[in-house]
Amino acid sequence: MEDIMAIRQELLEELLKDYKSPEDLLGQGGLLKELTKALVEKALDGELTHHLGYPKHSVSKNDNARNGKSKKGLLTGHGKMEIVSPRDRNGSFEPELVKKRQTRFDGFDDKILSMYARGMTVREIQGHLEDIYAVEVSPDLISSVTDSVLDEVKAWQDRPLDAVYPIVFMDALRVKIRDNGHVINKAVYMALGVNLDGNKEVLGLWVAKEEGAKFWLKVVTELKNRGVKDMFIACVDGLKGFPEAIESVYPETQVQLCIVHMVRNSLRFVPWKDKKAVVADLKTIYTATNAEVAKENLNAFRTKWNEKYPTIADSWERNWEGLIPFLSYPDYIRKAIYTTNAIESLNRSLRKVTKNRGSFPSDESALKLLYLALRNISKKWTMPIRLWKQALNQFVILFPGRLGEN
Repeated sequence: MEDIMAIRQELLEELLKDYKSPEDLLGQGGLLKELTKALVEKALDGELTHHLGYPKHSVSKNDNARNGKSKKGLLTGHGKMEIVSPRDRNGSFEPELVKKRQTRFDGFDDKILSMYARGMTVREIQGHLEDIYAVEVSPDLISSVTDSVLDEVKAWQDRPLDAVYPIVFMDALRVKIRDNGHVINKAVYMALGVNLDGNKEVLGLWVAKEEGAKFWLKVVTELKNRGVKDMFIACVDGLKGFPEAIESVYPETQVQLCIVHMVRNSLRFVPWKDKKAVVADLKTIYTATNAEVAKENLNAFRTKWNEKYPTIADSWERNWEGLIPFLSYPDYIRKAIYTTNAIESLNRSLRKVTKNRGSFPSDESALKLLYLALRNISKKWTMPIRLWKQALNQFVILFPGRLGEN
């Protein structure tokens, strides 16, 4: 194959004989763009020859024939390119490389989607394309390209899921969305599962006006309908009624209050100078060998910090029943829950792409951006979480008979 596709050195030397600077090769009037144009037009001529069944300047073998050429502008990765496309007399020629009414070359839409997925606004994408490719692109074109993923979003949201997820993290992200003429903070619900292979997978996104246990019940019901028969541990925030919503659909699931949420909320009013010490003392609670030792460490924390930060120990005390399941798990499962609490890092990544938006015009617009961002983020999730096989062996012992055929 390499011999077939190899380009003769003499040809390369001939093409580059006037090369003096990168602009000569990569610029708007550079060799690469002109060579692309020439190759595209040559390929289109070849397609027409194949369609007609006889070469150029030969006698026609049928009632169809060449009928001149038409100009068309094509947006490419090298900027706007003017090409001439051959026509046939009876209009039956349908080119494959550059189809009729096609205005963008393959890959150009991907550039728009890539920029959009990284949080760039329509105005910023316009400016970037103009600066880099000297191409003026309308807001309508950008919107039509990004809207093209909405069907993909729906298919992704409705896809069948695995029967078992040992760990599922559930959380909500706040996003400003226009609703009935007013911009309001809406909750984007997210479920992040760790499957039996130890790989992270976002199970879905849902938008609602506010976060509440009633809507979470709808979310877990949908997960059940999409094929999730069992989840061993569900990690959630401290929302009232959340555990009951999960247990009503998955009665055997252990609901665990998210440790990262607890630590983050505890540090909300702690000044920088004390944060390191407070974090270290909180760690003695959630890394304790068992619930009894953890309670002793919580009391020690209260004695040390209660005068300065009285709400912290009270908060851990109030949520104790939701925290202590974590303390009954063996080490590898603890590490799987804590070190893979990717819902927090996922939220941070998504906030980066939404922060440039004052607000979204609709729920669909928000889901479109978040889906594209997730698609980028999940490309990095190529490996199972660390020490997963050891954790899975402990799951088998702690949850006997619940892996089914898996």
